Amino acid sequence: MPALDRTRCRALILVLSLMLPLASAGAAPNLRFDPDPAWRHAEDLSALRETLEAWLDTHSDLPRNPDPLSISLVASGAAQALHGPAVRGHGKLRGLYDEDRGRVLLVAPWRQDRTLDASVLLHELVHHRQAGAHFYCPEAAELAAYRLQDQWLRGRGLEAPVNWIAVVIQAGCTPRDIHPD
Repeated sequence: MPALDRTRCRALILVLSLMLPLASAGAAPNLRFDPDPAWRHAEDLSALRETLEAWLDTHSDLPRNPDPLSISLVASGAAQALHGPAVRGHGKLRGLYDEDRGRVLLVAPWRQDRTLDASVLLHELVHHRQAGAHFYCPEAAELAAYRLQDQWLRGRGLEAPVNWIAVVIQAGCTPRDIHPD
């Protein structure tokens, strides 16, 4: 019987020693207070846009675009019909910027009080600021937008859910699938 108690004791110590790092991994080091919680309490989409524009004013060199911008919610199917399937490496389609029509389309379900959803609007606002600039390919504009989105999210203890390798490669506008003659 004493050997069995010793075995149980060792097993309990092992289990506790394995759980301790897990408990501390999710603790305070990754938890941050939002430095600017005003975005979360924006009364409407217009107020949220202004809060995010103000953040971009202080965190980027891109000037505000004075052209009008409409923002609306669309179903996933409608967004994919306009854009095509999500770009490889970027995950699910969450927002679109239509430079020709001066509009941002946010893919439902989207809520302005959710951090990741608000970051999608911020990403599309970056594209609105980039409108009229020359890029060798459309993907070249994505790198700056994702970096600013990630910076905003990191200030709130999160990261942009992005495949950075794919974004950087696509932003290089390099032709793919090149075969020698």
